[in-house]
Amino acid sequence: MKFCSYLFLIFFFLIINNDHLFSQKKKQTWKFENEPVWSEEFDSGNNIDSTKWSFETGDDGWGNNELQYYTNGKNIELDSGILRIIAKKENILSRNYSSARLVTKNKAGWKYGRVVIRARLPHGKGVWPAFWMLPETNNNPESVNNGEIDIMEYVGFDQDVVHFSVHSKVYNIKLRNGKTSFIKIKDAEKKFHIYRLDWTPYGIRGYADGKKYFEYKNNNKGSGYWPFDKKFFLILNLAIGGDWGGFKGIDESIFPAALEIDYVRVYNFIK
Repeated sequence: MKFCSYLFLIFFFLIINNDHLFSQKKKQTWKFENEPVWSEEFDSGNNIDSTKWSFETGDDGWGNNELQYYTNGKNIELDSGILRIIAKKENILSRNYSSARLVTKNKAGWKYGRVVIRARLPHGKGVWPAFWMLPETNNNPESVNNGEIDIMEYVGFDQDVVHFSVHSKVYNIKLRNGKTSFIKIKDAEKKFHIYRLDWTPYGIRGYADGKKYFEYKNNNKGSGYWPFDKKFFLILNLAIGGDWGGFKGIDESIFPAALEIDYVRVYNFIK
């Protein structure tokens, strides 16, 4: 009888210990390097650093029926270490608004890591700024099958509410089941705040001012669910109108409207 009791205690201890280890594994924090592997402080002078950024230009609506024309640098300013992307009310070709869209495409891309952006958002109904990422290959912005990571999206008609989303073949906005979360940030248009992506082989987390408000886990079911196993590049843009940004119209009195960015920093994932 004593022997049976002894075996039972050992068995009980092993179960408790395994549960503890499993719990610890689930709660394991992801680690990133302390120093950025890539950064943009916007302190290089009056011109954007062309070794890091390119401008995407045009007026084709960008898959969202947006109303701006993206120019080749005319709609940005650099001042005291701050990048300002300025949307203006002006006629360019078929469009009544102009703005800018900067990308690291063909210059810098990352597979996993931490991306941190400090920014102040524009005010007004009709603005649609975003910090987001697309894969280096198969990156047609009209298709989300190959993956999209939206670190921060904002629509001016919903003041002080920011969104974090990921899109894949299985979960996306076109299917109306995209994985997204939102958080209300006091004075998002008046003060600078920090928006962050943590991206690992195990999942993706979204933060605002250090508070986690989004998580999407890799369920190991394949690329339809997890297309986030390749290099992505970064996009900074300020759209006007469009399917979401213009859902409640455009306030013509807000122009010029500016998205201000203090810095962008990327940190390598360790484990």
